[in-house]
Amino acid sequence: MSESAKSTVFIDNDRVVVTEWRFAPGASTGWHRHGHDYVVVPLMDGKVKLLTKDGESLAEMKQGVPYYRPEGVEHDVINANDGEYAFIEIELK
Repeated sequence: MSESAKSTVFIDNDRVVVTEWRFAPGASTGWHRHGHDYVVVPLMDGKVKLLTKDGESLAEMKQGVPYYRPEGVEHDVINANDGEYAFIEIELK
């Protein structure tokens, strides 16, 4: 079993949840379903492995370049880099 990514919630109010996720090499979020639309802002360049019901893929992440996903996404996110990886996740309530 891989190490768990570390989450730090900075804001949690009636409108948003803002969480920093930090991953050691090989660490993962664990399988989860997003209950809200969300935006991810990578804090550094790197790759994450995404495990979904449809299989496995690699995503290239670029520092400061955000992306959006709708409510209902189900996956496990794994650090595919040799060093630490981190991003900010903004969930829209």
